[in-house]
Amino acid sequence: MPIPHTWDLTPRDAITLQKQLAHEVDIHTPLEVTSIRYVAGVDVSVKDGISRAAIVVMSFPELALVETATALRPAVFPYISGLLSFREGPVILEAGDKLQIAPDVFIFDGMGVMHPRRLGIAAHIGLWWDRPTVGCGKTRLIGKHAPLGEDKGAYQTVEQAGEEIGMVLRTRSRVKPVYISAGHRATYESARGLIMQCVTRYRLPEPIRAAHHAAGNDQG
Repeated sequence: MPIPHTWDLTPRDAITLQKQLAHEVDIHTPLEVTSIRYVAGVDVSVKDGISRAAIVVMSFPELALVETATALRPAVFPYISGLLSFREGPVILEAGDKLQIAPDVFIFDGMGVMHPRRLGIAAHIGLWWDRPTVGCGKTRLIGKHAPLGEDKGAYQTVEQAGEEIGMVLRTRSRVKPVYISAGHRATYESARGLIMQCVTRYRLPEPIRAAHHAAGNDQG
């Protein structure tokens, strides 16, 4: 685990820190999916200058609700693309401190290493917690991929400058895909496998849907 840093940084200093921390992220250790008992979804909403974080813990593979933790903090850091973790990180950590159950893996509504500096929010907070994390987003921030099949389970590698940075995954047939990236202590393939096991009849995995609701966001 890296030495905890201050969150009170300028955007320039935040970018410098991202570049340093990215070297510590582990995307080579696969998730032990068969050993997972609890999976958590993480999301944040910001309204009227207040950030509300929600962490929803579900049993796995049943996906039954077990625990919900929330936290509120002023949204001090500005909204800047690529620096989401500095805006949302502190309130997520506060919600995490309230959990009574320790999830085996966290799924973030956001990116892991599919990020310009390879340190999206799932990677950053996963590194801080030193816990397995996966990023699952509705839109692609960077990278390119080959055409994607229309059937459920179809996927393609997302690459940037010849480097694999994640996957695009069709979780429902003929429905818009999601973008998956390893956060910390997870591989791309094991992250994709986990997401597919957390999907029911909706596009988004159930832990993320539940976290959306608990954070006050619209379902999607």
